[in-house]
Amino acid sequence: MKKLAIYMFLAVLPLYANGQALSYKTIENVYYYDSQTVEQTTHMKDKNLLDIYYPEGNQKVPVVIWFHGGGLTAGQKEIPTALKEKGFCVIGVGYRLSPNIKAETCIADATAAIAWVFRNIERYNGDPNQIFVSGHSAGGYLALMAVMDKSWLQKYNLDSDLVAGLIPFSGHTITHFTIRKEQGIPGEQPIVDKLAPLYHVRKNAPPTLLITGDREKEMLGRYEENAYFYRMMKVTGHQDITLYEMDGYGHNMTHPAFPLLVDFVKSKSNVD
Repeated sequence: MKKLAIYMFLAVLPLYANGQALSYKTIENVYYYDSQTVEQTTHMKDKNLLDIYYPEGNQKVPVVIWFHGGGLTAGQKEIPTALKEKGFCVIGVGYRLSPNIKAETCIADATAAIAWVFRNIERYNGDPNQIFVSGHSAGGYLALMAVMDKSWLQKYNLDSDLVAGLIPFSGHTITHFTIRKEQGIPGEQPIVDKLAPLYHVRKNAPPTLLITGDREKEMLGRYEENAYFYRMMKVTGHQDITLYEMDGYGHNMTHPAFPLLVDFVKSKSNVD
């Protein structure tokens, strides 16, 4: 586990190809469910959309899937500015929100989006062998659940171990508080069941970078949850997991965390 001071800074330069800076395009509002097999509701047409930010050219580049936060009840898809012009495809995913649906459905949406990326990203110069899954808060929880519980992607005949890396920002590793609220369980009462990433720790999971805010400033016990997840992954024999605590930052610690994500993706995909 590592603790970073607030003055931490990583300089990350734009990627160049053949001596020239890459140019990028954005495609918005792509529906990611298979409309031939899944009945579309109005809510799905509004929420189950993703944006694709990708570099032009012929080279295949790493892909970062980004799930927004908002407690599974709020928020909207986004392409974080800090991930632009880094030589990646970036996918900003929207998903349905509670109370319009049961919060567990958010995991199903996140999984469907990941499956769409695996099957389609080559059309946008993305490398399907270098897909990284990330998100903040509720988005971090969705990233963890969709990848750690292998049964979700198995529904699409995909092995979640094919994910190149998992980078949740301040994500629940216990069962999400909105799911607990639906069951009449208060937010201060921790639950670890099948809807908790902790329930699914295993040694063959993808390389993982956990990032949280300062333990004294974070929401409830978010740092401690991640520290326990980190420890139990180590106990199960996982060899590639790191936990960073952003000293001096609270739950909204994305600004200093993004350079860590970029560095992690580049180190795992051999991008300069």
